[in-house]
Amino acid sequence: MDTLAVLGIDIGGTNTAFGLVDRDGRLLFEATVATESNNGPGTLMQEVHTVVENFLRGENGIKIAGIGIGAPNANFYTGQIENPPNLSWGTVDMAGLVNDIFHLPVYITNDANASAIGEMLFGSARGMEHFIVITLGTGLGSGVVVDGKLVYGSNGLAGELGHNCIDFHGRYCACGNRGCLETYVSASGIVRSAVELLGKRITPSPLREMAAKDITAEILFNLALEKDPIALEAFDYTAHLLGVSCANVALLTAPQAYIITGGLARAEKLFFRKTKEYMERHLLANFRGKIKILPSGLKENPAILGSAALAWNELKENGKGNA
Repeated sequence: MDTLAVLGIDIGGTNTAFGLVDRDGRLLFEATVATESNNGPGTLMQEVHTVVENFLRGENGIKIAGIGIGAPNANFYTGQIENPPNLSWGTVDMAGLVNDIFHLPVYITNDANASAIGEMLFGSARGMEHFIVITLGTGLGSGVVVDGKLVYGSNGLAGELGHNCIDFHGRYCACGNRGCLETYVSASGIVRSAVELLGKRITPSPLREMAAKDITAEILFNLALEKDPIALEAFDYTAHLLGVSCANVALLTAPQAYIITGGLARAEKLFFRKTKEYMERHLLANFRGKIKILPSGLKENPAILGSAALAWNELKENGKGNA
């Protein structure tokens, strides 16, 4: 009997990771190719197709039911990737292109939304119907789930917590606005906060021996573990802003949990407790003590699992999960 699987594809600016995942979230095969965006999306997807086909020739027992794609600026409704950062593609009908190559159902969304579905099917949100995933990397992404369904809104682009304004006169964001949350709560944001604190405090710190361009979130994490006061204050400030933002959004959606993923989430012990403390402080009384803050439950290849979960979820919704 054939093993039914879906192909999960995560398109990044540098590399594209993909793999075959069964219904239980087991990764049956994975590979990575260089995105090389200058060659165009068609060339990239043909390369993915070749790698997958070569694998399947030696594995006759796997049948692919559908394809899920996580990509920057991907629109679930239109199937398009719309002027993605770090990819010189403009707007491209990626779902249509991939369907033409693989001749399978194709579903696409942005990477944070894919991560949310991954957590719902295979990770920390199993059994939950109301939760929000926050991805903390270079920027801040988010996926909002209400009543067991991802919220896409009227245009397929809902859930942009990272571009909520927290300071009208704040830091400039790459989107063109000022004061976006992701300019503060992200790997790059916490570095900017630390650099600003070095100018405001006279506290001794090894950071004073470094050029600003050489300071990274990883360095701040390690120094915070050593109780460096500047690093600790940078983490506290970041947690404060995220906690207040979580409280604001919770009043709208009443989630059971926030699930925090991405590189900055590695600082769980430094970051999660403080974020929850600040969130609780800013919630209405009847919301307090009811919302968890959790790490990701996707320990291996979360991007591939998230994209695959998108496909499994949509196949089930469309009655094709037993294809």
